[in-house]
Amino acid sequence: MDLSTAKAVVTGAAATAGLGYATAKKVIDAGGHAVLLDVNDEDGEKSAAALGDRAMYVHTDVSSEADVQAAIAKANEFMDGITLAVNCAGVIGAARALGREAPMAGSVFETTVRVNLVGSFLVAKEAANVMQHNAPNDGGERGLIISTASIAAFEGQIGQVAYSASKGGVVGMTLPLAREFARIGIRVNVIAPGIFLTPMVAGMTPELQASLGAQVPFPSRLGRPEEYAALVASVYENAMINGETIRIDGAIRMQPK
Repeated sequence: MDLSTAKAVVTGAAATAGLGYATAKKVIDAGGHAVLLDVNDEDGEKSAAALGDRAMYVHTDVSSEADVQAAIAKANEFMDGITLAVNCAGVIGAARALGREAPMAGSVFETTVRVNLVGSFLVAKEAANVMQHNAPNDGGERGLIISTASIAAFEGQIGQVAYSASKGGVVGMTLPLAREFARIGIRVNVIAPGIFLTPMVAGMTPELQASLGAQVPFPSRLGRPEEYAALVASVYENAMINGETIRIDGAIRMQPK
């Protein structure tokens, strides 16, 4: 598929320093359309306006099935179809199971899984429901779904039990979805980033950012959102990449803490 004609839905795309916005911008710069889904309305509206008239923002809580259904319907109407869905919305949910004061509240675990895992599933199945009606290209493709996991899905650190579980679930659902959607020409993949310069990391001191980047074997720096977006574009245009988990991490393997 050609990114210049992509019709993309991207969650977690409000913040201009994030993976989602970089992905939406990549699509727009190539000539495609993008709908940004997020809960941060002020940033979302500004980001969509900055991308031009081929972009639109829709307030969406990805953990709400009704919100996701409504957002996908609006995106479908705006772009006259959907060919790409990218899940970048997520929460950290950082806490130890046995904290200093008390055990982790079950609600923290539930919320993290609800947003990161259930939200990714809701967007994937609703987007696929639209994509299945696309006319296939010469190779039989109708669309692509990409979710965002994390290297924490494989090397979760102390304090990441909820986050790692949620991201592990995202990895786990990818192959079954790819196999199910194969008959209708929809590919499903997941990207597992390492340490990237996202809004959360950008709020850290320069010294801490440098320390985190130095842990990466090569290149010894933080990943850039544009590099994530470039990988999305590459996967979109390569029909043989399906059912895969792709690490983009500079060869880092996280330590226990």
